[in-house]
Amino acid sequence: MDPAHPTSGWPLLRRVLWEQRRGLVAGMVIGLAWSASKVAVPRLTRIAVDRGVIGRESLWFWTGLIAAMAVVAGVFSGWRRWVAFRESRLTETRLREQLFAHIMKLHVGYHDHTQTGQLMSRSSSDMQQIQGFVVMIPLTASNLAMVVAVVIVLFTSQPLLALVALAPLPVVNLLAQRFSRTIHPAVLAVQAEQAQLATVVEESVSGVRVVKGFGAESVQAEKLRVEADDIRRESLQSARVRSTFLPALDLLPNLGMIAVLGIGGHRVLNGDMSYGEMFEFFQYIVLLVAPLRSLGMTVAFGQRAAAALLRVTEVLNTVPEVDDPPKPRQLPAEPPVGGVRFRHVTFGYDPNAPVLRGFDLAIEPGRSVALVGATGSGKSTVARLLTRFYDVQDGKVQIDGVDVCDLRLTDLRHAVGIVFEDTFLFNDTVIGNIAFARPDAPIDDVHRAAMLAGAHDFVTQLPDGYDTVIGERGFSLSGGQRQRIAIARAILADPRVLVLDDATSAVDPSKEHEIRDAMATVMRGRTTIVIAHRPGTIALADTVVLVDDGRVAATGTHDELLATSERYREVLAALRDEEQADEQADEQADEEVIG
Repeated sequence: MDPAHPTSGWPLLRRVLWEQRRGLVAGMVIGLAWSASKVAVPRLTRIAVDRGVIGRESLWFWTGLIAAMAVVAGVFSGWRRWVAFRESRLTETRLREQLFAHIMKLHVGYHDHTQTGQLMSRSSSDMQQIQGFVVMIPLTASNLAMVVAVVIVLFTSQPLLALVALAPLPVVNLLAQRFSRTIHPAVLAVQAEQAQLATVVEESVSGVRVVKGFGAESVQAEKLRVEADDIRRESLQSARVRSTFLPALDLLPNLGMIAVLGIGGHRVLNGDMSYGEMFEFFQYIVLLVAPLRSLGMTVAFGQRAAAALLRVTEVLNTVPEVDDPPKPRQLPAEPPVGGVRFRHVTFGYDPNAPVLRGFDLAIEPGRSVALVGATGSGKSTVARLLTRFYDVQDGKVQIDGVDVCDLRLTDLRHAVGIVFEDTFLFNDTVIGNIAFARPDAPIDDVHRAAMLAGAHDFVTQLPDGYDTVIGERGFSLSGGQRQRIAIARAILADPRVLVLDDATSAVDPSKEHEIRDAMATVMRGRTTIVIAHRPGTIALADTVVLVDDGRVAATGTHDELLATSERYREVLAALRDEEQADEQADEQADEEVIG
């Protein structure tokens, strides 16, 4: 069986519940005490009627004893529900944190082929289904114990009445509307917190390249931990409402026992039953209604939880194809640092269709190289291999003489900073986005990074300056502004090697010079790989490398290659035509929207 496609998810739940065995056992013990106190009340009622009412013996004593036992049952009822919800929410929180950490650990190739909505569903609704089942475990144990005890008592005392009474029983709940009005705001509060958590998960999954590129998995995990704890707090408040109302609902008498009352009444009149036995029997029937209904709900919850556990287990069983080495090495600390070497690298997203074939490239520390090539030539693949988003199938990728496969992923991704073509900003303040990988960075360092990226002037003009919340994905800013914040983010991370992956492609050509000025400042004295197709951006690099058919086809300055390489001129012309076609398509789409 493929471990990533298990046939059952129950082993996962058993492992988590085993870690919580003390709390669950405590909940079951409390539930058994509740069952015992509930079962004792009808027997005390029988004795009170037969001795206190009919026999005129110590009526106040038996009445007081019944009242005391009812109070005890009420206390244990609220207590068992509190423990049950506490343990179920703890299970949900632990599984959610485990699932989120594993999703962030999975390689980029997995995310390329997995729908974000599926991961969101596993992180939210599936977890709710599991929580709904776990909460029933201690409750079901006590309910089952009560059903068994009551059925034994009924059949040993009045077999005929027991057969009549165990037919389906209707339940009329006089406090249902009030309970519904009270529980609704509590449920809405839980849903609101779940929406906040879903935002963190969605952004982390959608922006997984940014998270991985800066080695900031722990930063996002901390954000999730805060939201998960908020959900747990609001859920426990909801549990308090339930533990307050449900004991009262449980004490209400049940209607619809006419047949039992009629048969039992005739038996009392005929002298075959005492008045106390009649009261006792009737109370036991009432006790059966809620537990039997609860047992039916447990079966339904179990079916939904089984499907949810299977879906969650499929993700957790997926083994990351890119992981930390058993014995990681350290990058040299002494300068010069930032040397990059690709040695006979072969790689393909489909192993049978390589994108790079014997790719060789050496970049000296502090130098900048522009990679130019036709669409699909493998330019962006070079950056993905440098950061180990994927591993090479043959050859080596080295930084300062160390194979990237020998480095911890966190160390590697702190050493290589990336400004992506598709700029991703989080629903956070400007300072939160710039300091994404270094949330504890001094404010002066943040300002310096913004100045170097050419972002400081426009940021100070925002309503709240650096504290302005820029909205989901940063769409409240222009493309150029988003790109400069992304560059500032990379500067603050202070990487040895900076990769600018087509960083001006989403910027209006009239504003491109502003981004180029920021890029030129950032590149100065830093090892930089520029993936570009616009001549102005290409000219920023010390050296231009033409990538063609997965290999280095030519090397030189931009002017040298224009003069000596026909293939270089063809590639630039093709890229220019593609850009013009894209611009025309965008203009046409805008006209259709306006029309």
